[in-house]
Amino acid sequence: MFNNFFGNMATFFSSGESIVFFVCALLAIGGAIFMISFNRVVHMVLALALTFISLAGLYVLLSAEFVAFVQVLIYAGAISILMIFGIMMTKHHQGDEEEPRRPVHNVLLAIGVLGLFGVIFYAIQYSEFKSGEFQAAADNTMEIGKLLLNQYAIPFEIMSVLLTIAFIGAIVVAKREED
Repeated sequence: MFNNFFGNMATFFSSGESIVFFVCALLAIGGAIFMISFNRVVHMVLALALTFISLAGLYVLLSAEFVAFVQVLIYAGAISILMIFGIMMTKHHQGDEEEPRRPVHNVLLAIGVLGLFGVIFYAIQYSEFKSGEFQAAADNTMEIGKLLLNQYAIPFEIMSVLLTIAFIGAIVVAKREED
């Protein structure tokens, strides 16, 4: 059983695409874990940006270049900058208390994470997926542009107005806290 398992792992890592997928997946998971474990808000935002960029790499592997570009442009760029502006505009007092170290807790957590990873990896390796051919569009960006500017033009514009209203509301709330 273990020979078959490690043989499948060797097959999985034989192509460059699999290695890039594994690296992007580890960076996305690591960024998410760092995001919830850091104490400083700016560090949390940077970890979140790492997760967003790694997800963009996964989108590139799925041949969704437009979605990857939007992921980097909007999420990794705009949302991260907006969060940093939000931190700068509000009064944010960081507590300097250190939590007590719990090495047993951390070891058990690491064992649990590795066990969960092993179970999920084993389940994916021995699952049978239907092998249907995926027909990607020749130009994803053009098709998305046609849909946005023809069929979904009004919802797209309504969303931009709602985002502008939310940004103005955030500024009003920040000004109230200042006074």
